[in-house]
Amino acid sequence: MRFLATCVSCLLLLVTLLVVPARAEMVLHRGNGSEPETLDPHKSTGEGESWIEMDLFEGLVTADAQGRIIPGAALSWTISDDRLTYIFKLRPNGKWSDGTKVTASDFVFSWRRLVSPATRSRYAFFLWPVKNAEAVSKGEMPPTAMGVEAVDDLTLRVTLEAPTSYFISSLQHHSTYAVSQANVKRFGDDFIKPGNLVSNGAFMLDEAVPQGHVKLVRNPHFHAASTVVLDAVYFYPTENRESELKRFRAGELDVTYDLPDGQIAWVRQNMPADLRLAPFFSTYWFCFNLRNEPWKSNPDLRAALSLAIDRQLIVDKITQAGEIPAYTVTPPGTENYVAPLPEWARWTQAQRDAKAKELLAKAGYGPGGKPLEVEILFNTSENHRKIAIALDSMWRQKLGIRVKMTNQEWKVVLQSRAEGKFQDLVRAGWIGDYNDAYSFLSLFLSDVKGQNHSGYANPDYDRLVRAAASEVDPAARRQLLQRAEALMLADHPVIPIYTYVTTHMVSARVSGWQDNIRNLHLSRYLSVVR
Repeated sequence: MRFLATCVSCLLLLVTLLVVPARAEMVLHRGNGSEPETLDPHKSTGEGESWIEMDLFEGLVTADAQGRIIPGAALSWTISDDRLTYIFKLRPNGKWSDGTKVTASDFVFSWRRLVSPATRSRYAFFLWPVKNAEAVSKGEMPPTAMGVEAVDDLTLRVTLEAPTSYFISSLQHHSTYAVSQANVKRFGDDFIKPGNLVSNGAFMLDEAVPQGHVKLVRNPHFHAASTVVLDAVYFYPTENRESELKRFRAGELDVTYDLPDGQIAWVRQNMPADLRLAPFFSTYWFCFNLRNEPWKSNPDLRAALSLAIDRQLIVDKITQAGEIPAYTVTPPGTENYVAPLPEWARWTQAQRDAKAKELLAKAGYGPGGKPLEVEILFNTSENHRKIAIALDSMWRQKLGIRVKMTNQEWKVVLQSRAEGKFQDLVRAGWIGDYNDAYSFLSLFLSDVKGQNHSGYANPDYDRLVRAAASEVDPAARRQLLQRAEALMLADHPVIPIYTYVTTHMVSARVSGWQDNIRNLHLSRYLSVVR
């Protein structure tokens, strides 16, 4: 009888398994802008790459669904009374996707790799607050001199040059992520390839098809794997925003990277439930190449071009998503900071145009002076092209200046911009990596290579920004940064155009998406139902 009962139970279980279907694989499809430059967190620079890397890796701190800083690979940390020493305690259950332990030595190795001149990272300056890190990045000291130490497998000690109020927030940035020391030593530069890469984030790399997609799959060794519901995430490079919107409307994408400016009004009218617009901690600008004439020695000419741009017209007629005209590089919403607005920002556009003509003549150009053609370099995008056309129209009508528009793929623009290999102007901008004015103003330090795209160099500016970096009094620090930004804006190394808003299409199938000023949307917090 016992044997018969057992057989009946087995049959009932088998019938249940046959009747109840297995859970369908949950897959999210995300548009992701341009083709990734690289997925090496110490070498990449673009926003699209960072979205993938935030899914693959986890820094000492990370972001929650609302973009707020929370513990990541570090479970906790303490800060010394003098604010120079940080002790990070790593998670005991922190593992790489191959099941090996994430250790403090991995972070030591990775941070030394980031600042090593051999890596040629454009974000080495991110760790300059760490003792001797700046000297290491400039080849003046060996990487071992850097103030980072593995006390034991789970304890990381970091010593700073001076108190740095934004240090913890900055560690959410992809450049500070750890890579597996063993994995890099095993594969060298090929460690980043599918099949080789191990990561410590919620997902791991499965496929990377050039101009096709990057596929990530759930990492079973992630410390919070039980909270991740997606089985896979596909990131699709789509430089043409019109094509991306078509793919979304066809159901091929669940989330878009962006929206074509010319379609925002239509989307507002026809697909309002899927449209997500939100303020963004980011500014759009163009950089002059101050290594080249006539820009190098002619601030009046740079000012003339900036004043003649009708920013309100651009946001009203071209971008149309609620962007705000920008006359500073730091955006609204910066904590403990109000950007110093130039006097001319309060003028009417007619007054600015008159001043622009005066400055142009003073510089020896325009009607009755030397002719001028300006080349604008931008990455392939209909949105950027339309803005370049607007600048051409404004400068031609008001100043008699013509524009040569040059568009290149994202990887090429990144390299040309970082190396200063553009003739006149290049499309640029910045997304604040932490909510502090220093995130924007540090870009214009004369010795920040790879990110100071204009080649701006002003010793007084450097002195003010460096003083602010170590100032512990919030009011005094704010005043130093405001003086620095006012000085830089008066020099006109860049032309701010507008403060961004984020523009996404997010399908009703997607749950967990929360708009936030940092535009951080880690896939670990999302789900999709088909």
